[in-house]
Amino acid sequence: MRKGRSAMKTTYQYQFYPDTNQKLSLNHWLRICRYWYNRQLGDRFDWWEMNRTTVNACPLIASISAPREKPNYYSQKQQLPVIKKDLVKVFHSGELLDFKQVDSTILQDVSKRVDKAFERFIVGDSKGGKSGRPRFKTEADYRTMTFSTANNDWIKLVRKNWIYIRLPKLGVIKVRMHRSIPDGFTIKQASVTRKVDGWFIQLMLEDSSVPEFIPDQISPNWENSIGLDAVLNEDVYLATSSGEKLPSLKPLRKNQAKLDRISTKRNKRKRGSKSRRKLAKKEAKQHQKIARYRQDFNYKTAQKLVRSGAKFFFHEDLNLKGLTKRNKVKQDDNGTYLPNGQSAKSGLNKSWLDAAFGQFFKTLDYIAEKAGAVVIPQKPAYTSMVLSYRNEIIFTDCGIRDYWDEQNSLMVDRDINAAINLKRLGLDIFPSIKCRSGNLSVVGTMDDSTAKEILYTLHRAAKKPTPYFTQLV
Repeated sequence: MRKGRSAMKTTYQYQFYPDTNQKLSLNHWLRICRYWYNRQLGDRFDWWEMNRTTVNACPLIASISAPREKPNYYSQKQQLPVIKKDLVKVFHSGELLDFKQVDSTILQDVSKRVDKAFERFIVGDSKGGKSGRPRFKTEADYRTMTFSTANNDWIKLVRKNWIYIRLPKLGVIKVRMHRSIPDGFTIKQASVTRKVDGWFIQLMLEDSSVPEFIPDQISPNWENSIGLDAVLNEDVYLATSSGEKLPSLKPLRKNQAKLDRISTKRNKRKRGSKSRRKLAKKEAKQHQKIARYRQDFNYKTAQKLVRSGAKFFFHEDLNLKGLTKRNKVKQDDNGTYLPNGQSAKSGLNKSWLDAAFGQFFKTLDYIAEKAGAVVIPQKPAYTSMVLSYRNEIIFTDCGIRDYWDEQNSLMVDRDINAAINLKRLGLDIFPSIKCRSGNLSVVGTMDDSTAKEILYTLHRAAKKPTPYFTQLV
């Protein structure tokens, strides 16, 4: 490992307990921030529609006025001093909003969020990928406010399990300190978030004396790398090239009946009634519980993989958007809708979303980076079909879960075989597959030492039972 120059940064989250007046102020601030976000986003959409023309159309009437200058972060932020001079009336509801009540850094951060969201829509990120059209925020969507000028002077008192932090225009708040702030770290930014079970504060900490670690330029080899195959079959979550099968949690599936009961009760209550709001909050808490179970499972599974000592992790680059896409509609000549298999596909989509492989691989990347390891996605084409130690196409159907090799007296597991092929793909020793007249052919050879290593792993995996987590939900 070698040291980098940039300072080490980390974020700690704590729950805090505002009093009644502070809760009212925080909720009012969120309302103002949401209005300010939607107002700026609407202004940018107006500019977008008035100053563009599609490539396959020409306007019949050209405007003689000069094109409007594009709104940006600075031009929209400069509107704040004018808005603060008087109350702002919301057009559709008639309510009056006082922008002077909100800290200026919070409103400036809202402008920054709008600018980033819109730029990702029309320009894209640093890698060229574009995001979808930004949406106007609802009360459930906008829940976080950021103080960008936070520092250590905001901490007024530290006790055994509590810290007292003074926030601008809000006063001192009582924060539950479940873990202490490390010595030498300074507060650089604070964000407050409203969740279904209370208010939370995220403190971004920085220590300039502790540089970030950057992994050395180590080349991947057979000993320091692991292949990971995402499995969506029975109770298995991941298969590794070392012959292990990691169990799945399925938090949504295990709590689906409880969610359905709460949702059915809520839908029977009158809209706007107190009982309906109580059931809606209960349903939200259940969803939050499921999300936290899933996050905890992802961290524990990622830490188990990183503790293996591997420096390179090769996993499937899954197209989750395509995997969870609805089937195309089928119609006959009379316009009658025909069965298209969407009923069965809906259950599969829910299983993919419950597994949350995208979230897991991001968590693995985060934990591996701190341990000096690298996570590299690989295109999984044909990796589940080729026999890993003989370069033959065996698993032609997803229903084939095992293959009995009479020559080696070995039962080959499909998922572990695919994980080994992903490892071979990452090490650039996977053969090329050619399709001729509808038939697949494998082009490439493999040395005997690699084949022996693979056979040893598969023999050991065939004797190893699959572990299962218990009492996690």
